[in-house]
Amino acid sequence: MHRLSSRVLDALLLLWLVTTITFALIHLAPGDPATLLISPTASADEAARQRTALGLDAPLPLQYARWLGGVLRGDLGESLVRAEPVTRVITAALPVSLFLGGVSLLASFVLGTMLGLLQALRVSRRTDRVITAIATAIYAAPSFWLALAMVTLFTSGVVWLGLPESMRLPAFGMQDPAADPAAIGWVDRWRHAVLPLLVLSLPGAAGVSRFARRSLQDAAGAPHVQAAYARGLTRGAVERAHVLRNALTPLVVLFGLTLPGVIAGSVFVEQVFAWPGLGRTMLSAIAARDYPVLLGLTLVYAGAVVMANLLADLILLRLDPRRRTS
Repeated sequence: MHRLSSRVLDALLLLWLVTTITFALIHLAPGDPATLLISPTASADEAARQRTALGLDAPLPLQYARWLGGVLRGDLGESLVRAEPVTRVITAALPVSLFLGGVSLLASFVLGTMLGLLQALRVSRRTDRVITAIATAIYAAPSFWLALAMVTLFTSGVVWLGLPESMRLPAFGMQDPAADPAAIGWVDRWRHAVLPLLVLSLPGAAGVSRFARRSLQDAAGAPHVQAAYARGLTRGAVERAHVLRNALTPLVVLFGLTLPGVIAGSVFVEQVFAWPGLGRTMLSAIAARDYPVLLGLTLVYAGAVVMANLLADLILLRLDPRRRTS
């Protein structure tokens, strides 16, 4: 219980530090959001009145105290550009990012673990070498190049390669803009989701496969595994009871470390494929210097990362009893 309380306090402290540093950086950066909301020919007095209306004329510590007090009350403020509560802006975009991030994270770990297991069973064989080469290439590829390759392959590439027309995939948006919204079904939405999910999932799966391969190899070579074989246990029983369970522990740690990468990737993917999620909302807020929206999104992203790492710690305590006394 003491360890859990300590972890929760550390998580809250980290969340406070991230949001505080972000608040200071965006307010100290050059530029004035008030000037973006008025006419370019407006006078200095009009700009000053706009700053006063937005509360930007107050000293920075006072602005921070107001924002932090609102957060503690559950009020993230109002968007400077959209003139609506930040919570409404975030909740409107959140389902899109949860879908992309959740599905891609699950696909990355399932596919990566399966490939890692296949490699561990065929170490130094052709299958292992081929998967390693492909995974290394995908993991090293820049996100923009991978997105461009996927779009090219599943659009004009279908014609060039003589593939069936059914393999042509939509490259942008969540649905066909020319279609009747009432008639759009889940098949069309999933077809639009394939390319963003591929770009998000493939690098993650490549990294997880390499990590899982090494973890499974280390677990299979442990002394207690050899002792289990010596006692006459079958290979299947040993792998289930001793190898897989011990190999899961590093993968749980990797889950907590992978989420920041998925979040960073979703910002790029949502912008490239025109999906109206949190990442695209953040880029729009940066361009418009919409401070309340930026801070609200930072709080959401940082909270997600902190909670993922806290959850990983709790799962590790469950999987590895030795950690409960450390």
